[in-house]
Amino acid sequence: MQHYPEAMLYVVATPIGNLADISLRALHVLQLVDAIACEDTRHTQTLLRHYGIEKPLLAVHEHNEAQAAGLVIERMQRGERVAYVSDAGTPAVSDPGARLVAAIRAAGLKVMPLPGASSVTTALSVAGLTGDSGFVFAGFLPSKAGERDQAVAALQADTRATVILEAPHRIEALARALAVLQGRLVTVGRELTKQFEEIATVPAQDLATWLAAAPQRTRGEFALVLHAAAAQETPEDGTRVLQLLLAELPLKTAVKIAAEITGAPRNELYDTALKLKKA
Repeated sequence: MQHYPEAMLYVVATPIGNLADISLRALHVLQLVDAIACEDTRHTQTLLRHYGIEKPLLAVHEHNEAQAAGLVIERMQRGERVAYVSDAGTPAVSDPGARLVAAIRAAGLKVMPLPGASSVTTALSVAGLTGDSGFVFAGFLPSKAGERDQAVAALQADTRATVILEAPHRIEALARALAVLQGRLVTVGRELTKQFEEIATVPAQDLATWLAAAPQRTRGEFALVLHAAAAQETPEDGTRVLQLLLAELPLKTAVKIAAEITGAPRNELYDTALKLKKA
């Protein structure tokens, strides 16, 4: 069994929707600590009440994180155990917590992570094949249209899978912006782990249509996985495919199959096949 020392900050992941997703370690530590720092005291009070836990709460959110870190440090220097939780999921990923952790470490104190629910890994786990080159976490794209379009252009240039988070009031604008990615697949996770969870994979150009198909689809919190871009066939790839097919098949049949495999224009492949035959 792991030891839980005094004068430690415990970064605790909490459920992203389904309250049954809390870990046994998280419950143990939340009961053990002297105080709980949190993003929203009202939200965390409701969460703790569900588990029968009562602890002093310290508000540590994006607007006061740097200043509130000093209060947490004072408690820890007195030997107290302090937990930090965000409103949902793993703190310091797309939620507050990173500045607090940095301040704690800068003060020479220690931090212990308690892993658990995360909308990022939850969405990835149901996206299916997203490529072999890893993934990028983009979080929330900019709210201003011009900046958002620039961010999407950067995503278009990056062939790796990307995880994006979005709020209900901005999901339609995001869908319109992603349409320039055309056939690149997007897995949409809406209200993940909650009662009305919905998961679908559609081409980016069809995301806005999918959202408009039912009124509830623009409600709730969203985690999206932009799949890795499909590898593009090069002219050399088409030539190699043709060479292999021409060794076994008539020219027209070889060209037809090569076009289906590579997606290259049939007339270009036909010209290439003639040159190969003459060589």
